[in-house]
Amino acid sequence: MSDTPFGFGLPPEEPDDGDEGKKKDQESGGGQGPSNPFGFGLPGAGGFGSPGADNPFAAMFGSLSPNDLGAAFQQLGQMLSYEGGPVNWDMAKQIARQTVSQGTADGTKDASVGPTDRTAVQEAVRLADLWLDDATSLPSGAGTAVAWSRAEWVEATLPAWQELVDPVAERVGNAMGDVLPEEMQAMAGPLIGMMRSMGGAMFGTQIGQAVGVLAGEVVGSTDIGLPLGPAGKAALLPVNIESFGKDLSVPQEEVRLYLALREAAHQRLFAHVPWLRSHLFGAVDGYARGIKVDTAKLEDVVGQFDPQNPEQLQDALQQGMFQPEDTPEQKAALARLETALALVEGWVDAVVHAAAKPRLSSADALRETLRRRRASGGPAEQTFATLIGLELRPRRLRDASRLWASLTDARGVDGRDALWHHPDMLPTASDLDDPDGFVHREQIDFSELDKMLGEAASGGSTGKPDLSKGPEDGEDRRKDDDGE
Repeated sequence: MSDTPFGFGLPPEEPDDGDEGKKKDQESGGGQGPSNPFGFGLPGAGGFGSPGADNPFAAMFGSLSPNDLGAAFQQLGQMLSYEGGPVNWDMAKQIARQTVSQGTADGTKDASVGPTDRTAVQEAVRLADLWLDDATSLPSGAGTAVAWSRAEWVEATLPAWQELVDPVAERVGNAMGDVLPEEMQAMAGPLIGMMRSMGGAMFGTQIGQAVGVLAGEVVGSTDIGLPLGPAGKAALLPVNIESFGKDLSVPQEEVRLYLALREAAHQRLFAHVPWLRSHLFGAVDGYARGIKVDTAKLEDVVGQFDPQNPEQLQDALQQGMFQPEDTPEQKAALARLETALALVEGWVDAVVHAAAKPRLSSADALRETLRRRRASGGPAEQTFATLIGLELRPRRLRDASRLWASLTDARGVDGRDALWHHPDMLPTASDLDDPDGFVHREQIDFSELDKMLGEAASGGSTGKPDLSKGPEDGEDRRKDDDGE
């Protein structure tokens, strides 16, 4: 099926050459009159297969088989009857599942996970957790280990995508209701509702395709540095792990185990740093609130939309429709998100390397392969750019990993991991530029801090440490680091 299985648009301008122009326009599939402003119509006598018939669906659906045509009409009905939020998530799931069923570019098809693969994943995660006990003070965060098919990954991660995407989709949906011509304002109520239904369908289509493609690339539930799956559930995708490792000249068991280490390390971090998930998703939401939609471009695209070129509207959404506001708040949200993701990925990279290096001969090669995968604009960056106009900077991963490794050498595993007690204790973006400076600039007595936290939690002390600042004049230090 095409990227967008249905077409719609506002009426074209009146042809300059009168009736002759109208005739030509009808022969090219357009020419709906003002009584049908969105380019839809009921089946006419000309039949669906006749391009010259007075039937707006002919150009869009004329080449489809009867079964495909029925499916297209069903999707069209779903689009127009949708009355939910800014994204038609039912459509997104349907298209993601369809994308998954088509397989990946290398010809790999999705398949149900068999008992052998399920057992292999469970054993790999169990062994990975044992190895990580020596590399981090954070206890296991994976209550269960599961092996997912690509379709199961789609189902399990859609709630997280909804939380990430809805803020931006809401802005676009509202903007679509604002591009109606003045002469249509008398019909504003029903028309705006229809426009928003169309906006929900557009986003549903776009997101469904992006998530479906991503499902063919990811190897677990935390590939993009965010916890997309259910809490406490370590998940790996055997079919994608096999594709990932087939050209690496590394035994499949080692590839699976290394990826299990990464998944289990992410699970530990998100399970035992309770503020981390909301911090990351909040940064995404803060960035999304600062995005403004180019309504002039949207109005131009909608007004000139050609039903025979349905990709036009989706291309517009992906090319310059989102324009970040150049404000301090917007820059701060972006910097906060980029730094937080870099710190998460850097910590996982450092911890997994410490656990794998003494035990896996392929540890160095697998580490570099995964780093290059992120740096080359892999699934995380492309998907974020498509869905919310956000491009990540994976080059910060190496800086963050180097910082965490230096902290381990200087303060030990406990001292390094204690920085996750509160977001204000973490390195800043400027600290990633000078990791050695951060490591040696402060020597915090984490044992005393842990004692205070333990006493507060047990009720043995009424005082609580002020974690919003550093141990001395952390606020001044942070301002100095940012050059203010």
